[in-house]
Amino acid sequence: MTAIDTTAQPRERILRAASDLLTEGGREAVSTRSVSAAAGVQAQTIYRQFGDMQGLLDEVARRGLAAYLADKQANLASGDPLEQLRRGWDLHVAFGLANPALYRLLYTAHRPGEGAAAMNEAYDILLQLVTRVAESGRLCMGVEAAAEMIHATGIGVTVTLIGAQEAGRLSEHEGLSRNTREAVLAALVTEAEPTAPAEDTRAAHGARHAVALKALLDEAEDDRPFTPGEHLLLTEWLTRLASSTVPGGTD
Repeated sequence: MTAIDTTAQPRERILRAASDLLTEGGREAVSTRSVSAAAGVQAQTIYRQFGDMQGLLDEVARRGLAAYLADKQANLASGDPLEQLRRGWDLHVAFGLANPALYRLLYTAHRPGEGAAAMNEAYDILLQLVTRVAESGRLCMGVEAAAEMIHATGIGVTVTLIGAQEAGRLSEHEGLSRNTREAVLAALVTEAEPTAPAEDTRAAHGARHAVALKALLDEAEDDRPFTPGEHLLLTEWLTRLASSTVPGGTD
């Protein structure tokens, strides 16, 4: 384990020790005793600084996510929405492979706390990316449903690759992330307006535009041209149209 700088403030020493222990041994390695010994502090200092061990882990998670969230925010800056969505997926998988113990803490052993706020920020960025695709008229289902599908499959792929990486078999899964990403996007997105009428029913065409209009209305929350009642009714109609060709929808 990396030696802790004893000149640093106790809070910083505790965070560094917990982070190193998590990286080297996973969640089970981060205990009050191990962190206290590594940071050179009494157990009471941990509780005074962070409330409890979960508070400490939440702060470790928040710090660990900081660079990842910065990359996700930068990905929002410009470009084609669909390509941004692809880059967002790749950033997520890369973060997991680079930080397997932290990823598992966040996505497979998570409990509510400060770490949840950081995870919510990451999910909000995903929602923004999916909303942009919807606004371009290329999304085939509602924003929330599409985001949930991307989120769930992205976690599944990342956890699978982390396990393969730890077993020394990552090369056997080459293409898994890319192929899964493209399969999910193919189910959710149309790359462009189809040219062959047989490939696009009138209902599917209308559903995509309903999704786009609903996304635009949701974005313009402070500048809506309708009364609250009118907006609620229009949203209900658009949601019904958007789901009319989705599996399990009303069509």
